[in-house]
Amino acid sequence: MERTVIERDLAQFGVSETPGVMRRLWAMVAHYHGQTWNSSEIGRSLGVTEKTARRYLDALAATFLVRQLPPWFENLGNRQVKAPKVYIRDSGMLHGLLHLASPQRLEEHPKLGASWEGFALEQVLQITGDRDAYFWATHGRAELDLMVLWQGRRIGFEFKFGDAPGITKSIHVAMADLKLDRLLVVVPGKESYDLGPKVEVVSILHLVERLGRMAEELKT
Repeated sequence: MERTVIERDLAQFGVSETPGVMRRLWAMVAHYHGQTWNSSEIGRSLGVTEKTARRYLDALAATFLVRQLPPWFENLGNRQVKAPKVYIRDSGMLHGLLHLASPQRLEEHPKLGASWEGFALEQVLQITGDRDAYFWATHGRAELDLMVLWQGRRIGFEFKFGDAPGITKSIHVAMADLKLDRLLVVVPGKESYDLGPKVEVVSILHLVERLGRMAEELKT
């Protein structure tokens, strides 16, 4: 499939670079998975302009293989990040590009947390839709993995691979600065529980049920 995308599909979006260059781009996107995009750095690495590197990313997003998650920014006191975050939408493709052939290799890899973030983010957006979905980060290192405008409310999400996440300083800042109505910390474990007012840990196993109940709660 990768060869078909590189040699045929991307050409339909005006990307006519050699397959070798595009394979290098794919590898770079995999290493940027879950991070903010830097077109100038990618452009220098590929030997193309910043504008061309951005056009390549737009083409990958147009094929629905890469997600560009835009930043949320408004007139707040903190300086906020304004570049998009990028994710390879298919976890299997991500793991293939990173040469992670087994669960053990994934567990030993520094991209384990980012892999979980991308997977869980896609599960949330299948339910809430991605029309009004953003991430948020400040140069002071406060951040939120995902904010959706859903059912007329601001709902925040953090994606943590750890077993027992707590309320971090970033969560406090995001709740206050973004005026979130709820914040869900999505984890791979089996337990769901409250962390504090309007903040709860939700197992990925309970995500569909919890968001379904939340949709009903937000209607009232």
